[in-house]
Amino acid sequence: MMEVTEFKPGGFRYVPSVFQYSAGVAALPGHEIRRVRFARTGPLAEGFARAAAIIRGAGRPLTEFCACELRSPAPFTEAGFRTFNEAYVVTLKEWGLLADGLNPVARSNVCPERDPPPAPGFHAFSFTVAAASAAPTAVISGSGEATEGGASYEERIIRRGDTGLEAMRDKARYVLGEMERRLGWLGLGWQDTTRVQAYTVHDIHRILSEEMVPRQAARSGITWHYARPPVQGLEFEMDCAVLAHELVV
Repeated sequence: MMEVTEFKPGGFRYVPSVFQYSAGVAALPGHEIRRVRFARTGPLAEGFARAAAIIRGAGRPLTEFCACELRSPAPFTEAGFRTFNEAYVVTLKEWGLLADGLNPVARSNVCPERDPPPAPGFHAFSFTVAAASAAPTAVISGSGEATEGGASYEERIIRRGDTGLEAMRDKARYVLGEMERRLGWLGLGWQDTTRVQAYTVHDIHRILSEEMVPRQAARSGITWHYARPPVQGLEFEMDCAVLAHELVV
């Protein structure tokens, strides 16, 4: 069982993962996670500024920023992804979100195949608010078909370079299992989800009917984004959430 860590300044707990994001977050008792989606993807700095204004406008500290959904122009090389992540976490550190080298913020970052943004930017973010009797809320970070461990993505990508039906099925099975593990670490399951998103440019109709539906992953429907995961070689990604309130601005 993965150890879940409390981030009390933010009113949430999280599943530790890598330096650029956690595997997922869930509100602590007395708190609720709320999602804000931007009607237009803006540059990263603009997105952080707008998020800060909304959080402060709600009377909350910036440490309650707990998740974000980013959009990038095209999949990164591994070196490019690390460079981007090193720049991204600077703002989180300034906001007081990094503690003892751990990053509690959940994240997804995908690349629209049509009309991509000119530079990485914000699609949505989530933050916590005080809510005395709120039901459980959570955001699970995006995961592609790369296993844990190994020195590089190239070593870890399941059936790298193969996008046939059976290969895509294997990729999806791994990602679905990862979503289930992350939900389970936070005491949740598919039955709790209110939003499930898939990111791929490949046909998922058979995967939807034969893999997602039997697992109850589609109980609230599936939002399919025609987009690629953020690292070259990845072909399929998902994220999910358990939310009661969402806002588009």
